[in-house]
Amino acid sequence: MASHGGIQIPSRLPLLLTHEGVLLPGSTTRVSVHSARNMQVVRSRLLKGTSLKSTILGVIPNTRDPEHDTQELPALHSIGTAGLAVQVVGSNWPKPHYTLLITGLCRFRVTQLLRERPFAVAIVEQLDRLEQYTEGQPLDRELRELTQNFYQAALQLVGMLDMSVPVVAKLRQLLDSLPRETLPDVLAAMIRTSNTEKLQVLDAVDLQERFKKTLPMLTRQIEGLKLLQKTRKPRPDDDKRVVLAIRKGGVFPGRQFSLEEDGEDEDGDDMAVLERKVKEAAMPEPALHVCLKELKRLKKMPQSMPEYALTRNYLELMVELPWTKSTSDCLDIRAARVLLDNDHYALEKLKRRVLEYLAVRQLRSTLKGPILCFVGPPGVGKTSVGRSIARTLGREFHRIALGGVCDQSDVRGHRRTYVGSMPGRIINGLKTVGVNNPVFLLDEVDKLGKSLQGDPAAALLEVLDPEQNHSFTDHYLNVPFDLSQVLFIATANTTSTIPPALLDRMEVIQVPGYTQEEKVEIAHRHLIPHQLEQHGLTPQQLQIPQDTTHEIISKYTREAGVRSLERKIGAICRAVAVKVAEGHKMSKAESPGETERRVEPEQVGKGEDSDVTAPPEMPIVIDQIALKDILGPQIFEMEVSGRLTLPGVAIGLAWTPLGGEIMFVEASRMEGDGQLTLTGQLGDIMKESAHLAISWLRSNAKTYHLTNSGADPLEGNDIHLHFPAGAVTKDGPSAGVTIVTCLASLFSGRLVRSDVTMTGEITLRGLVLPVGGIKDKVLAAHRAGLKRIILPKRNEKDLEEIPVHIQAELAFITASTLDEVLNAAFDGGFPAVVITHPQITSKL
Repeated sequence: MASHGGIQIPSRLPLLLTHEGVLLPGSTTRVSVHSARNMQVVRSRLLKGTSLKSTILGVIPNTRDPEHDTQELPALHSIGTAGLAVQVVGSNWPKPHYTLLITGLCRFRVTQLLRERPFAVAIVEQLDRLEQYTEGQPLDRELRELTQNFYQAALQLVGMLDMSVPVVAKLRQLLDSLPRETLPDVLAAMIRTSNTEKLQVLDAVDLQERFKKTLPMLTRQIEGLKLLQKTRKPRPDDDKRVVLAIRKGGVFPGRQFSLEEDGEDEDGDDMAVLERKVKEAAMPEPALHVCLKELKRLKKMPQSMPEYALTRNYLELMVELPWTKSTSDCLDIRAARVLLDNDHYALEKLKRRVLEYLAVRQLRSTLKGPILCFVGPPGVGKTSVGRSIARTLGREFHRIALGGVCDQSDVRGHRRTYVGSMPGRIINGLKTVGVNNPVFLLDEVDKLGKSLQGDPAAALLEVLDPEQNHSFTDHYLNVPFDLSQVLFIATANTTSTIPPALLDRMEVIQVPGYTQEEKVEIAHRHLIPHQLEQHGLTPQQLQIPQDTTHEIISKYTREAGVRSLERKIGAICRAVAVKVAEGHKMSKAESPGETERRVEPEQVGKGEDSDVTAPPEMPIVIDQIALKDILGPQIFEMEVSGRLTLPGVAIGLAWTPLGGEIMFVEASRMEGDGQLTLTGQLGDIMKESAHLAISWLRSNAKTYHLTNSGADPLEGNDIHLHFPAGAVTKDGPSAGVTIVTCLASLFSGRLVRSDVTMTGEITLRGLVLPVGGIKDKVLAAHRAGLKRIILPKRNEKDLEEIPVHIQAELAFITASTLDEVLNAAFDGGFPAVVITHPQITSKL
């Protein structure tokens, strides 16, 4: 190894032959590699080598294009520059080549050529001897004058530029910090010079000769700038039109810069930068073809045309899109399981599906991203689970809110023929995250609108189809983009408003509501610590026992999710924050330096009558008295037993997008001519269920002794059937068995059991058919304190989703016919008269 002046280069260097320019010590330049020899240098030394030594090359200027010198090595220039390869960029268009970013270190002379194949390697001798100038040895008088003149000329050149430009100001500071001996090489690389002149500077091994060669070039540049300023019209941005590009290196004893002063418009340089970005964007062939075509049009287009800005914006978007950039998945199954369990309590089905995806991804890396759809009531954590999935996978996360979107251009983008056109939300999201495999959360996909601007739900079909989204075409891009590696997660409250074609593309995962025990656990794991942090409190200042949390859940919030629960906890935190703030203020004013005085626990949570002259006790424990004082009287009561005191009342179960609910059905009878009146904002399906129930009871009136004299219980009577909460629209098939039970109670005069509720669809022959939303309905019955639930026989399999401790507290009766429903709904059963029918054998 040869070592001089703090720079150490190997004595044997691989040679890189360049014909595009001359690399000088202290400058940085880009070198395009095409020829076979140069390609071998890059592949053997730069791509395989890992040490600093392997990145140092000998750059030899060559007057001929080395791409044509494939058979024999051309005559080598005797002097070259040792360069450090800072960056290597490869491309396959229009054919395989590399682009190197090389920083010049020092000069060398080729003393012996060791080999020519597969690339040239030579023994070199380092020529720059800077240590004789930097170690304090005096310079001779002529060299000292040359150095001073050159420095003054450099200051004059920089002074003619606009000092408000940060790059120019930085260059002015660096002229003083650079060693004077490096100025000829650095300035010769910055100013406008030909390759022949730069070659003369490179050959000037002697420092004095180097100053003499470079000083006329610097003077010529100064005179050219003076002439340019005189001939052009004075404008405030004259100096800014000088293009400056300063690049820093980190190996030369000083610092490396490259200043290219260009008298042409900066748009030409911008076009070159944009063209380079397009070629380095690694986009697929169709997109690259379109970009180069648009770039060619842009070069011929005057800036005054409106289409100029549109085309330029389009090309900049194409360059910024992550065509090949992606993040690597974190495929540690155990760590993912722990992270999901820490972030969310319960939600076992969702967690299991995510772990399955991770496991398959670990076995096969080319797995397409699944399209998951989380369907459940608000506040159960659908959106936050999507964020946790992204964190588990180590991917970028982007949320797209689709609620109220009624224009298909929001999804697919506008065509570029429109004024103000822009890409859709999918492409914009990819540009924002900067990778092509993020987690996209399509929030509230069931609330998409439809208008004259098209159907955005139909536009999502291509996005959410795993067999099509590898070539998703945005109207603005007008070229395919691969979305197959994106993990799409949609959220919805109900599937009834999602078009069937869109629903078919997605894997639906039901997210039911939480049980009371799960809510208590979620509150103490997540909600209470979060609210304490949001309100500036600590666990040493406020404590909410589990009994108090149970009280909030059962008497102040009756919901499937936990949003209202979190709001109630926030209200408690705000009330306690007032007490804490008052206590701190009085403590400091009345007794600074002393410990805070304490009050009795019964003072905590009282209203205006409480004694606030002393600071509250720490920690404040919220009991039932404090809870009532802060949140007011309880909102929900156990009202079931009080409403079943008369015949003609039954309790059913209903499913809503907000979770399960109990539903009362009331019936009354009065004299009339057999009319049926239905009230309670009922939909067509529930009206039909009521007619079905009446028809079945009339046809079986004698069997169940529902009439005293005539064969028809409606003879001489009118029936009024009412569903309370008349302001709420109700519809669905699951109220059939409840209406039958309610009318049977009315006709027979018997009371329905006060602890029983039911759900199921009926047929005209008395069969009970299965319904959906079983888990939500069972949880609603459990919240209301009901202990006996009648379900269709074919819904028995759905009980596996019910938590074990909930099943232990409830009694489930499965029924396949209305006979079994009536027997289970009344104390002592609902016996029927045994009627024998002749057996008929089918001939099918």
